[in-house]
Amino acid sequence: MSPVLLGFLGSLAAGAMTAVGAVPVLFGRAPSRGTRDMMLGFAAGVMLAASFFSLILPALEAAAARHGEGAVPAAIVVAALLVGMGAVAALNELLPHEHFRTGREGPAAAELRRIWLFVFAITIHNVPEGLAVGVGFAEGHDNGLPLAVGIGLQNAPEGLAVAVALLGEGYGRVRAFAVAGATGLVEPLGGLVGAGAVSLSEALLPWGLAFAAGAMLYVISHEIIPETHRRGHQRRATAGLAAGLAIMLFLDVTLG
Repeated sequence: MSPVLLGFLGSLAAGAMTAVGAVPVLFGRAPSRGTRDMMLGFAAGVMLAASFFSLILPALEAAAARHGEGAVPAAIVVAALLVGMGAVAALNELLPHEHFRTGREGPAAAELRRIWLFVFAITIHNVPEGLAVGVGFAEGHDNGLPLAVGIGLQNAPEGLAVAVALLGEGYGRVRAFAVAGATGLVEPLGGLVGAGAVSLSEALLPWGLAFAAGAMLYVISHEIIPETHRRGHQRRATAGLAAGLAIMLFLDVTLG
């Protein structure tokens, strides 16, 4: 199976976990705020571990294999990392969206319906995840599989958090579930872009890996961690982050 198809299918499976995570809103009572913050902390821990162990370290290895040991591989990874963070920062400025923490941002945000602001926000967050899975599979099955599993694991609590947030804004259970699930559909698009770009040129591999890592790190720092700390549940959120990081590290070692 081609790396591009693997990247698409892997990111599709990971994105589908967003809908799986939102299922409880259809049948049961929404979890408490503290539980949701712990689950988001878990998602941040998974993304943090994936950024370093499944993206940055393989990027350094790929750059060193092409350019030799020394400053050049490190410079390539640092540059791509910063470009990835800058790209998501630019999306935050250019696209109208709504953060759970700071409210509406972006041009013409006041004129857009609230539900579309949420959709734009989650799209910004999910594209780097799909990109990471796609680039991971472009490097090889052993690197792509733990990334797909880890991103899928963190998408489940993220999907639940989005659905619960929409419930709190007055949307019905079915609509909240549908919107939360639909946000995961952008991940296979990111997977196609990532796997396709790297497959065209092996020289792009370290750039693609580090770019995806930078994009994910920006999301962790700018959105997820501040959200988990703003209601006084820092301890539970940090425990969730530790669990997510440990599980993703274990998956990366055992599956990779």
